[in-house]
Parts: sequence; C-alpha cells; structure tokens
Amino acid sequence: MKFSGRTLFNNTPVEITVVDARVQEIREVPSANSTTWVAPALIDIQVNGFAGFDLNVATVTSEDVCAMVRALWQVGTGFLCPTVVTGSFDGVCNSLRAVVEACEMDSLVAHSVLGIHLEGPYISAEDGPRGAHPLEHVREPDWDEFQRWQDIADGDISIVTLAPEKEGAIPFIKKLVANGIVVALGHTDAAPSDIQAAIDAGARLSTHLGNGAHALIRRHPNYIWEQLGADELWASLIVDGHHLPPTVAKSMMRAKTLDRCLLVSDAVALAGMKPGIYEFAGKSVELTADRCVRLVGTEYLAGSAIELARGIENSVRFAGVSLEEAVSLATLQPMHLLNAQAHVEAKTNLILFEWDATYCEINLIATIVGDELVYHTEAQQ
Repeated sequence: MKFSGRTLFNNTPVEITVVDARVQEIREVPSANSTTWVAPALIDIQVNGFAGFDLNVATVTSEDVCAMVRALWQVGTGFLCPTVVTGSFDGVCNSLRAVVEACEMDSLVAHSVLGIHLEGPYISAEDGPRGAHPLEHVREPDWDEFQRWQDIADGDISIVTLAPEKEGAIPFIKKLVANGIVVALGHTDAAPSDIQAAIDAGARLSTHLGNGAHALIRRHPNYIWEQLGADELWASLIVDGHHLPPTVAKSMMRAKTLDRCLLVSDAVALAGMKPGIYEFAGKSVELTADRCVRLVGTEYLAGSAIELARGIENSVRFAGVSLEEAVSLATLQPMHLLNAQAHVEAKTNLILFEWDATYCEINLIATIVGDELVYHTEAQQ
C-alpha cells in the first residue's frame, strides 16, 4: 500500500510505503497527490474519556483505556495525556492503575501516552471555578498523597492542574517543578498575587483558559485577564464554540500569541455518543445536538464532546489562522510544552487528510502511530 501527499509544514511531496500495516519507507518524490496533506499525529494533553470510555469511574479497566486510545487514533489523535480528575484517594488510584496497566499490556498504547494529566483535586471549592469536579473531594495540596499517586503511576504524572490560592499551593508547585512536572493553573479563583506567586514558583500553563470560572466575574482585575497577560504562561484552549465563543477564542489567540497557545479537546466519555441525558462524574449531564455538555439544570459546562481535529477546524474558522498554524497548535506546541520531541520523532507518527477549505473541514484518510498504520478510511468501509 502506498500513500502520497504533501507535507503540511514545508509542502514537500512524499510517498509513504506501508507493508503489513507497518511503514517501510517515506521518500520525497517529484510530485504527489495534490489534495492530500501529511502532518504530525495530533497531541491532546487533556482527555478525560472518549467513545463511551471514562477514565474517572470506579469500573474503569486497562482494557477501557486501550479501547479509548485506539478510538482516538480513528479521529487523528496519536498522542495524549489521559486526564484523571478530582476524586477520592482510592478513586484516583484506580484510574492511575488502569492507565499504567494499559501501557504495560499494549506497547503501542504506551507509545501514545505521553504522560498522565492530574486535574485536581487541589482546586477551588467555589461554584463555577470548580466546574463539574465533585465538591466532596476537593482538598488542599498534600505532597505525601501526591507522591503515593506518582508511585502508582510509575512516575508518569507529567501535568498537574491546581488552584494557586489553595493553602500550601506555592511550596507544592515548587516541589512539582523540581520533579520535572508541568504545573498548570486551572479551576481557580486566584487573586493576581496568587497567580504571580505561582508563576514565580514555576507554573507554566493555564488549563482551558476562560473555563473553570464563575459565570459572572469582576471586570478587571480578574483571574482570566491575569493569566492571559502573563507571558510566562502558555494557555490551553477548548475551541469547540461552547467553552469559548468564537470571538473570545480569536481574542485569546491574538493576545497570548500562537507561540504560547495549544489546543485541547477536554473530551469526556460522551464524545462520539448520541445527544441525551447521561451520568458523568456522579452528576447528570446533557449532551446537546451541537456537542455541548452541561450539568443538567445549570449553565456550567462539564467537559467537551469533540475530538481535537474539530478544534483545529474551529481555530481556522474563528480566529482566521492558517491551516498550518492551527495544526501546529495541536502538534508542535504541546510537543514542545512536554519536551516530547525525542519520543514523538523517534518513530513515524502521522496523519493524512484532505482539507475542505470552503467548510474548514478535515477529512481524515489515515493515522500512523509508532510506525504502524492504525487507521485507514478504506479499511473501515
């Protein structure tokens, strides 16, 4: 089997030879299919679940994690940080074990997992900033507890999202940074001084900036403006049209600059499922026809129901960035944040797709992960 196309970032015609579902050769050619683009496999650093598989339920298994990762390959996401959210000590342990065991049982899944993202439980207890995280499990930073989780995770917790105003948060951030972990600010009601103290301690990222926030906040100063204006902080953005209105996404990308932005899906298990009422994180949530997930009876969002490729499309639509720039936000940017260049580039990890410029739509043709063809449109027909 041969694929031909042009590389997205330098417009080089290439031909990819695949034998027995493995890449045998990638070579430059004089010309190639002019409608097919070849780009790096997408990297999503915030995935709570997908296609009905939920990382944050007591029943999650290693088989569930493997199935979720493989479902993500079918939408172009080749790498991810499985995201474990606020829960009981034992609940978090169970989710971490499921991820670790999945990586032990499937080497290709292990290749796709760039680390685990721990989102909470050290976040704000305030309604709004807390989002859909369960109040009963929100607590103060505890280094001994975190170390026990990191031991269970075999050292693979690589991102921690927390609220810097929590008691003991700043020394906790310093310890995380000293251990090579990316510290992200999120689900926070922080004062400007708290945010600056976190930056001084080594925090590097704002998790889904503009979300995990009060419905109504002070005009200025507030914790969104403070993070948006902090050049030291990168910002992850959920560009689904719900978490950030189009004009807000556009404004944030321009203010933060593309060099300090990256896309995340924040996908939950409902992503890829039919609209309806579901139970999620112990709460009743509604998945609407336009792929919005809200806590039933409230205006609070409870994760997203899109895949990362839709965020790329929306970035072009909303912010007027080029296709190359939008894809970079979901590939090169997260790779650099995690310092994962060596791992990602050690093997062939690509997507092939056609781009409908009229409707700003990605039509995925194939996904290659770890030198293996893991998805091909013709094979699914």
